Amino acid sequence: MKFFIDTADIDEIKALAETGMLDGVTTNPSLVAKTGRRFTDVVAEICEVVPGPVSAEVTATEADEMITEGKFLAGIASNVAVKVPLTPDGLKACRKLSGDGTMVNVTLCFSAAQAILAAKAGATFVSPFVGRLDDTGADGMQLIAEIVEIYGQYDNFTTEVLVASIRHPMHVVEAGRLGAHVCTIPPKILWQLYGHPLTDKGLKAFLDDWAKTGQKILEN
Repeated sequence: MKFFIDTADIDEIKALAETGMLDGVTTNPSLVAKTGRRFTDVVAEICEVVPGPVSAEVTATEADEMITEGKFLAGIASNVAVKVPLTPDGLKACRKLSGDGTMVNVTLCFSAAQAILAAKAGATFVSPFVGRLDDTGADGMQLIAEIVEIYGQYDNFTTEVLVASIRHPMHVVEAGRLGAHVCTIPPKILWQLYGHPLTDKGLKAFLDDWAKTGQKILEN
């Protein structure tokens, strides 16, 4: 499973890129707005730090304008994935852009029926929002299970399931169990994946015992 980070904070991206765990980045207008910087400058800098896909979202709502914006965004760097909404116009733009060789991330997916349309439109990624579904009382991970099952029935469906709106580490674990291709994770949640109190306790015990020996691995 690939890990994308859901942020436009370049310092967070650099820190996680250094761990070797980062495969890509997803952004959106809201995340970029928090930086107070020019949108295209932020995307270009992220693309220099991360060699994997970097999702940059269009702001137009009409297909022709989405295509124009998408081509511009794709010109920023070769690893830009143009993000479009799961609307009729968005899927029309997706088909055109993907047909021209551009990676496309179809976002705001909330049903298996929508995911089928995204795959037929040639999306590189489809982004079901599990946390937002959970907020409504639905089961977001059930949607992931449905999409993974459906996509697995057809060899010509090459769209990857990108689990979005992740709220806690168990969303990541369940996505892995279900066979999702990608999780896009807030930095805080990705760091939480490392933690377990027994790891901390065990490490402290080992270090305490080692200190009692008075030895050093690298002796002077």
